[in-house]
Order: sequence, then structure tokens, then C-alpha cells
Amino acid sequence: MELWNTTLGSSFILVGILNDSRFPELLCATMTFLYMLALTSNGLLVLVITMDMRLHVPMYLLLRQLSLIDLLLTSSIAPKAITDFLRGDNTISFGGCALQMLLELIMGGAEALLLSFMSYDRYVAICHPLNYMIFMRPIVLWLMVTTTWIISSVSGLGYTMYIMHFPFCKGREIKHLLCEIPPVLKLACADTSRFELMVYTMGVIFLIPPLSAILVSYALILFTVLHMPSKEGRKKALVTCSSHLTVVGLYYGSGIVMYVLPSSFHSPKQDNIVSFFYTLVTPALNPLLYSLRNKEVMGALRRVLGKYILPSHSSV
Repeated sequence: MELWNTTLGSSFILVGILNDSRFPELLCATMTFLYMLALTSNGLLVLVITMDMRLHVPMYLLLRQLSLIDLLLTSSIAPKAITDFLRGDNTISFGGCALQMLLELIMGGAEALLLSFMSYDRYVAICHPLNYMIFMRPIVLWLMVTTTWIISSVSGLGYTMYIMHFPFCKGREIKHLLCEIPPVLKLACADTSRFELMVYTMGVIFLIPPLSAILVSYALILFTVLHMPSKEGRKKALVTCSSHLTVVGLYYGSGIVMYVLPSSFHSPKQDNIVSFFYTLVTPALNPLLYSLRNKEVMGALRRVLGKYILPSHSSV
């Protein structure tokens, strides 16, 4: 089988969800809206939590990490897809494809781990409030954050280097929204069975234990909430838990479909839709469901805007 050169001067062609859609202009507008929403809401959260000292507590510091991850994840994919569609040029260099895959793996893995740590934080806050600052003391928070970034970075770098060393067939079309392992692997002209097993193992490790931890944490939270004397408190906690679990379900469900299900269950259309959800929809929803409905966050946002932005406008 004829091979094509896989040097840094080579390129792939991304034939993603915008190319297969019946209404590409509408989908592009939707993608642009979701990206701007994710960029604005996550950017505001990072700014507010950084600037307001009252939010320098474990829950909000973890939320800042989540917002940073979502910013980097969606920014590594959406601008490229949108500009490619508008220009009518879907090519991506070999190096650009490797970089996009690396960022997606690091941010995707980091978010999967971080969401489980955040569920533990909520479990401690609700079920053991008197011991919260003991269980979530600064060293524990530091270990959570560093563990998240180190494990996801080492894993992402290792898998990216491995897959990009495969020889690829002459066909350069990646039938996907971005350079991601399953669709790129289909172009390899070598035995990939061992690597597919490695990808499956990575998917199981990054998705199943964290998801199990989240479900156990929220089950214990719900058990505690249902025994609250306040009916209003129970209702508020149930609404919050259900919204969090909806986002968790979208994110982990998408990840399991992409990285745990066997390749025989994959199709380009299905994979495009799944990637669209966890690279664009969940980064846009996370700030709205986790933080921006929170009175403390909204109060901090008003303080930051009033202190640093509104005075400069009034002086002009």
C-alpha cells in the first residue's frame, strides 16, 4: 500500500461535522455562539475567582481550574473549525494535527479527573461541613490540582507521540471535527491492535473510576439532602445535583462512546456528534450550571466589574 510522507510538511484534511451537515451555515452559527458563550463565561469565571479573595476557597479554586481547562479545550478546536468552514479550506498540518490531539487529550483527561475531585469536594462540604477545612486543606487541594495536570499531560503526550509515529496511508481525509485518536488511527497503515488496546485502557482508567466516584459522591449527597429538615433546602440541593449530573452524564457519556466502545460501534457521523458535545456543548454549559447561578459568584462579579471596569468607563 502506498504511503504518504508524515513529516512536518505534510497535512491532513478535516472533513468534520460542518461538511456533513444538511444546514452547515446554521451549524456554524451555533458553533460560533457556543464558543463565544464558553469563552465569555469561562473567562469571566477565571477573572472573578482570581481577583476576588472571598472566592479563594477550595470549591471555587477547583471551578477556576475547570474553567481554564474548558477555555483551552474549546479554543483548541472551535476557532479552527469555524475559520476553515468560512475560508473553505479544511487542511491541517501534520504538526498542527499532533498539537490539537495533544491539547484535546490533556484537557479531556484533566477534566475527567477534576470533575471527580469536585464531586468529592461537594460531598465533604454537604456531608461533613464541620470537617471541611480539614479534609480540603491547602495541601489536599494542591495535590488534587497537580495530580490532575501531571497525569493528563503525561498520558496525552505519550499517546500523541505513539500515534503520530505510525505510517499513514495516501488518503489524508480525517472524517472528524478534530484530530482525535479513533479517526486518525483509521488512516494508519500498520497493525494498530496493540495501540487500540492501550487507548481502551486509557479510556477505562480516565473515565470509569472517576465516574464511579462521582456517582457515589452524589448518592451520598442525595442521601444527606433527603434527611434535611428544610423542604426548600432539599429542593434547591436536588435541582443543583440534577443539573451537575446532567453535565457529568453528557461529558462522561461522550468520552465512553469515543474511547471505551469498540471500533465496530463507531461511525463518522456519530463520532462527530459526540465530539461536538464534549468539546463545545459542555464547556459552554459548565459555567452556567456550576457557578454563574451562584449568588456568591454573581456578587463577586459585580464587585470586580464595579472596582476595575465601571470606574474606568465613568472617568472617560
